[in-house]
Amino acid sequence: MILDKREKSQTIETVKKVMPAVVSITISKNIKDLAKEMPEYFKDAPLGRPELSIPPEQINAQGQVQVGGGSGFIVDAEGVILTNKHVIAEPNASYTVITNDNQTYDAEVLARDPVNDVAILKIKPNKKLPVVKLGNSRDLELGQNVLAIGNALGIFKNTVSAGIISGLSRAISAQAEPGSAFQEMRGLIQTDAAINPGNSGGPLVDIFGQAIGINAAVVFGAQNINFAIPIQAAERDLADLKKYGRIKRPLLGLRYLMLNKDIQEKLKLACDYGAYVVREHPLDQAVIPGSPAAAAGLREGDIITDWDGKKITAEKSIQDFLSDCAPDDKVALKILRDGKELNVGVTLTERK
Repeated sequence: MILDKREKSQTIETVKKVMPAVVSITISKNIKDLAKEMPEYFKDAPLGRPELSIPPEQINAQGQVQVGGGSGFIVDAEGVILTNKHVIAEPNASYTVITNDNQTYDAEVLARDPVNDVAILKIKPNKKLPVVKLGNSRDLELGQNVLAIGNALGIFKNTVSAGIISGLSRAISAQAEPGSAFQEMRGLIQTDAAINPGNSGGPLVDIFGQAIGINAAVVFGAQNINFAIPIQAAERDLADLKKYGRIKRPLLGLRYLMLNKDIQEKLKLACDYGAYVVREHPLDQAVIPGSPAAAAGLREGDIITDWDGKKITAEKSIQDFLSDCAPDDKVALKILRDGKELNVGVTLTERK
């Protein structure tokens, strides 16, 4: 990306403003736990002792070894940090935060969002910390200049890449890294600002240095296709944590397939839009027993066409509508069943 003199000056000022609040996150595991998880790697360990397979300088005083890294950014001067859920997904790992001034802190995981790839950490600093202010991801425009800042590849601190917003409200199935499980992610910001696995969790900021997203995903094998989670998703998580002590997400409780013309013709359905309630695998259940969907009488084979009077489409799916709801919200669904149109009321519950 080529910048003129004025834009270059603005970029430098923004980096100076944001960088002090960007942190590195290291992930460490006990060697015994690693040996259980990776028996093939340690099967030839000298004297049957896994720790002898690892150079001593890589083992810390607690008998742990670093197994990964990512980025995060401070959003509260008392030490609250935003990052990606997949960065701190290991329940048996220890997490350490290294601030921009090279201070090291043990990190506590306060919450992991059950839907979005967002997590919240807490450290206990002995001073007030610099923060990244949260911006507004609802009013973004294509072509808007952005910066991605992070700990690229878990090795290089203070990495900055510049780009533009290439797309909005994107939906993808993404991997945290090659070979890992895929996760469906919706409502994403697409950018050509370079994002690497180690950048995950770092801020995507506008030219004023306000966080508009959390760097989250890169399409491996593709050029300049990267994604960030809109900051409003994380802002709601922070509000939930402050109000309830946890992140609350609504549950509907069904499996579905988003319809289009091709699927309609293939399955000979009555509608080419909406959500077709259907199980993914023979052992699955299309409507989860005990869920709000089950209580409302939804059945496999129903097509949900409208949510509170708004059409359900591939661009605005059930998951997108759910993201704007809270537990205990009441929603009105319009469904097609056996050629008949029905109106169904559903009261959402909290996703556990």
